[in-house]
Amino acid sequence: MSALRSACIPSMREVSPILALAATALGAAFLVGCADTATTTAEYATVEFAAPPLTRTDDVVDVLHGVEVPDPYRWLEDQQASETREWIEVQNGYTDEVFEQLPGREELTALASSLLKIDSQGTPNEEGGRYFYSKQGADDEQRILYYRDGATGEDHVIIDPHGMSEDHTTSVSARDISDDGKMMVYVIREGGVDETSIRIRDIDTGEDLPDVFPAARYGSINLTPDKTGLYYGKFGSQDPRIYYHALGTALEEDKEIFGEGYTMRDIPFGNLSPDGKWMLITVIEGSSGPNELFIAEMGEDGMPGEWVEIISDGKTRSSAGFAGDNLLITTDLDAPNSRVMVAPIESPQVENWVELIPESPDRVIRGAGGVGGYYFVSYLESVQPRVAQYDTEGNLVREIDFGVIGSVFGGGGEWDKKEAVVGFSSFHVPTTTYLMDVDTGEREVWFQTEVPIDTESMDVKQVWYTSKDGTEIPMFIIHKQGLELNGDNPTYLTGYGGFNVSRTPGFSASAAAWVDMGGVYAIPNLRGGGEFGEEWHEAGMLGNKQNVFDDFIAAAEHLIAEGYTSSERLAIAGGSNGGLLVGAAMTQRPDLFGAVVCTYPLLDMVRYQDFLVARFWVPEYGSSEDPEQFEYIHAYSPYHNVVEGTDYPATLFISGDGDTRVDPLHARKMAALVQSMNGGENPILLRYHTKAGHSGGQPVSERIEQMVDTFAFLRWQVAGE
Repeated sequence: MSALRSACIPSMREVSPILALAATALGAAFLVGCADTATTTAEYATVEFAAPPLTRTDDVVDVLHGVEVPDPYRWLEDQQASETREWIEVQNGYTDEVFEQLPGREELTALASSLLKIDSQGTPNEEGGRYFYSKQGADDEQRILYYRDGATGEDHVIIDPHGMSEDHTTSVSARDISDDGKMMVYVIREGGVDETSIRIRDIDTGEDLPDVFPAARYGSINLTPDKTGLYYGKFGSQDPRIYYHALGTALEEDKEIFGEGYTMRDIPFGNLSPDGKWMLITVIEGSSGPNELFIAEMGEDGMPGEWVEIISDGKTRSSAGFAGDNLLITTDLDAPNSRVMVAPIESPQVENWVELIPESPDRVIRGAGGVGGYYFVSYLESVQPRVAQYDTEGNLVREIDFGVIGSVFGGGGEWDKKEAVVGFSSFHVPTTTYLMDVDTGEREVWFQTEVPIDTESMDVKQVWYTSKDGTEIPMFIIHKQGLELNGDNPTYLTGYGGFNVSRTPGFSASAAAWVDMGGVYAIPNLRGGGEFGEEWHEAGMLGNKQNVFDDFIAAAEHLIAEGYTSSERLAIAGGSNGGLLVGAAMTQRPDLFGAVVCTYPLLDMVRYQDFLVARFWVPEYGSSEDPEQFEYIHAYSPYHNVVEGTDYPATLFISGDGDTRVDPLHARKMAALVQSMNGGENPILLRYHTKAGHSGGQPVSERIEQMVDTFAFLRWQVAGE
């Protein structure tokens, strides 16, 4: 049971997809360009494009706190209106006309295919002697769920999603597995929406149980050890609740076990102990607020006894997991960089916590878990994820180290089993996953990603630069060894800066391709992230959000000043909260960039909180409903800071109907506004998908097509010879 539980998970706020506002796989990490020396300026001179389509405006002006706020494209907020659908079709047609002219598409298609049509595997989880994992072969459009009998056994298909939709936009992922390895709970996702539907598979028969859960935003999912029941959480479009479902009964008979009194801004996550005796609940308030921990003993009828409050002080953030008879708790209580505490399950209140790993000024603890009778602690040191193994007295057993700049990650593992999953990845080192004996530390390779490019010739370094207010900001820079700093290198700058999310070294085949072809790839660790603890996060949220944009702009200026690139050769890209980042950067410093790729973005910050699940993010951004918060939000909101006649850099907005997290109205309205206000001749384009969204879901063939479009766009704008 709970085989998918991580041994050393980050804080709950980092792993929650709805709270972290994580960028889609089509976003910042995967949208890159390339410098193809065979493509010349003369070839690009043949590319012709008309003025963008005209978009009608309405005389809509709100008065907020005494300030007039025009909104001429509000009609584009109505996604299903026939006029909006016609507008989307026209915009896609305009973009197609431009992209079809860009040279070298056949070569780019071959490149993208070589990067994306590769064998890959997910982290394995062992239950009942079977190893469960996802795998995508070179010719697969989506990931397939498999198991092996033993670590080296034959692959057996559990669920293959390819037959679930003709266009291969349906995907599946495992959510829980029974202790005996005979039952799997999995979810089905249509396109890139956040909503999924739950199914339960009898692995030996290959058949699903009759229990079918409709599409919704489901949080935690826990099978009972005896496989007679299921606990699941729902949130987002309703008041959040956790329910118990007895297998074989109607959903209408499900019983609520937790959630009374909580609102749509709260998300409860349940974690059932391996023996099924205890249920641990973590309640997250919004995206950046404090959280609460509760625990209850479960009865034979599946219902909890009295809920015991572990911590609920309205100020701090804590996450917890089971480790034998104890809870292992990561908390920022009296420790902004977090520390690890231990408490008995029977009496887990704060006053009974015992410190195991103290806070350190040199590292930020992200999470802890128990595997094989040891405690594994995940932390950040110099913005590089590390994992350390401790005994139950808090003595260091070993650091899990691979000797180069990169990210060590901890995967699955359980308290009563002596095998842990660990892995390593870096910008220039493809992801390798290992099975590790926790007693000896010996590791065996489970799977290593192979890519058809030379990563050995790449140079990875970490530099520091000074932001506008004097704060020192770190940045990773990746390029080929021996790069000439002549100010003429095509450079791809991306960032995030929010929600306590840390941008750490990790392999991206497409980013490696950019570097392999002579480009520079840069990722600054902006304030608002979690790289240096909660203080770093708070320095980039709410009224401090402008710090994030200043940090990003300063990163661009540093790259230019140090001779890596020039404004004409500098592309910026970001998705989700990173889309807000590049939207603010292009409106505040349009002279600084040669191209912008803005994916699934937040851009109308005055109205963002009124759509989909965006009220979760009010603790991070604030809300224009508050007079004080309106002042700073309106000052940076990209949609409200487009100035008529400004020469904006070439920009590609990407969004689509499948984004049920960040409403695609942001990209629609911003594209229309910049097209109408742009005083220069650079193209302003919108690529609008009907199924892709925040949670990915695109088949490989569509990802290849989008990569080709984006490669071609960036090569045209910043990398043409």
